[in-house]
Amino acid sequence: MALYFIPLAVIILFLINQLTSSLCTQRQIPEEKQPSVFRTINVLITILLISSYFEVLFT
Repeated sequence: MALYFIPLAVIILFLINQLTSSLCTQRQIPEEKQPSVFRTINVLITILLISSYFEVLFT
């Protein structure tokens, strides 16, 4: 199961980071605030992916 889930999680994080970059560009978020936006989104997506992994693992 981990053989499929971990590469998929990495791809999802990569795509979310691309979308976050597009969001920062489109909304003209200042350069000094962008690291906090990326950090927040990455932490939340990582929590979501870990909880999804445990849900799939234990059901």
